[in-house]
Amino acid sequence: MPEKRTVERARKKARAGKAPSTQAGEFVREEIHHVREGKHGARSPQQAIAIGLSKARRAGVKLGAPPKGSQAARKARHGKRRRPQSRPSGRRARAITRALRREPHRTVSRRRLARQTHRAAERRGSGSRHAAARKAVRTKGRAGLRRAARKAAGSRQARR
Repeated sequence: MPEKRTVERARKKARAGKAPSTQAGEFVREEIHHVREGKHGARSPQQAIAIGLSKARRAGVKLGAPPKGSQAARKARHGKRRRPQSRPSGRRARAITRALRREPHRTVSRRRLARQTHRAAERRGSGSRHAAARKAVRTKGRAGLRRAARKAAGSRQARR
């Protein structure tokens, strides 16, 4: 169950006309915080992201279906056939939570998340990245651009 504040934030973004993926980002953010504060772990950054996206779908964010062949897609298919809108029994829910608690917590460190983001960007191709950068320039505003330029200069400095 997502926190009230998370749902509020996502609704606010929906009212502002943001993309569904931006709204879903709030749920992913919440999930990452949960892992960091030790509520439960995750086997990989992707797992934490997947849990967040799943919560977003349940909360009514109009995201696309999970990718074909993924575990989430299989679950969605089987769920339709058996009983619609069924929640796992208390016993199973506790088992899931316990299993997640045993997973590592370092998987959502800044370093791991940065690596995941970098890999995802690599898969997207240069044209898509270029378009995203151009859109950022249009929507950031003057102050945001200056901040981004300073940050880029700082990270270039750190790499040397």
